[in-house]
Amino acid sequence: QVQLVESGGGLVQAGGSLRLSCAASGRSFSMHGMGWFRQTPGKEREFVAGISWSGSSTVYADSVKGRFTISRDNAKNTMFLQMNSLKPEDTAVYYCAASGLPFTMPPGSGTYWGQGTQVTVSS
Repeated sequence: QVQLVESGGGLVQAGGSLRLSCAASGRSFSMHGMGWFRQTPGKEREFVAGISWSGSSTVYADSVKGRFTISRDNAKNTMFLQMNSLKPEDTAVYYCAASGLPFTMPPGSGTYWGQGTQVTVSS
C-alpha cells in the first residue's frame, strides 16, 4: 500500500521557521516528480512548490519564493519543505504529493496525496 506521510507542522510565530517532511512508503518515487500544496477552509488546494525526480529542477509559487525551499532525498524516499520567514497567510493544511507517472509532476492523473499537516502562523 502506497503511503505519503507528512510531519513537521505546528504552531509558530510570524517570522519563524518550520521544516515539513514527507515520507513515502510502499513504492519508490525516485523517478517521480513531487510537490507541496496547501489548503485553507473554503478555498481550493493551491500549489506551493515542486521538485523534479532528480531534484535538479524546482519551482515555487510567487507567494513563497525566496522564503521556502523544497528538497528531496531519493535514497530515503523523502521530501522536505523548509519554510522560513513565515507569515500568517501561510497558515494552512500542507499536503505532499507524488506524481503517478515517472518523470512527470503532480498534480495529474494518478497523483498520490498525503493526509496533510497543519501549519499555523500567529501574528
